[in-house]
Amino acid sequence: MAEKVIENNKVSVIGEIISEFSFSHEVFGEGFYMAELSVNRLSEQADVIPLMVSERLIDVHRDLRGSTIEAIGQFRSYNRHEGVKNRLMLSVFAREIRFLEEFTDYTRTNQIFLDGYICKPPIYRKTPLGREIADLLLAVNRPYGKSDYIPCISWGRNARFASGFTVGERVRIWGRVQSREYTKKLSETECEKRVAYEVSISKLEQDAE
Repeated sequence: MAEKVIENNKVSVIGEIISEFSFSHEVFGEGFYMAELSVNRLSEQADVIPLMVSERLIDVHRDLRGSTIEAIGQFRSYNRHEGVKNRLMLSVFAREIRFLEEFTDYTRTNQIFLDGYICKPPIYRKTPLGREIADLLLAVNRPYGKSDYIPCISWGRNARFASGFTVGERVRIWGRVQSREYTKKLSETECEKRVAYEVSISKLEQDAE
């Protein structure tokens, strides 16, 4: 049953490790660590994506900055408590890691598939230049009654299509994981630069059942 559930959240990213590993948490004596992975786009920009790995999967105590790896796993979320608020934290949870000596096929550096349920009404809008955008929040089930909550963004015809989705509706999404800088207003005089992570949708479909 668990293996079937995991099929609804699959991600593969290829990029360069650009930070040292830092301790995140421990489960049943197994330590999990975080690092940043720089993943190139075809546009020559790069997404910097948080990567979570087990100490049993990779030597987290070595300085692996500059190494190119392929990480295969799931895109996961958890709520971090910040004072009285919760903040949604996202990362690629690696189930497999492979070191690559050389890599040239940048068409497959960043791929994700999600099969989940709409858990908030879609937010549809147009930019000042007339570009159509729709924001979705997808709940993707995990074993043992858990769920990951994944922000997704769609464009153009996909955005128009997604704007009609209803809460509870099951949808499938293909795309890539992206990072985006934004400014968070903390008070009338104080702002903070933050990074948001989301799935940029290239294809989506409603459940046919």
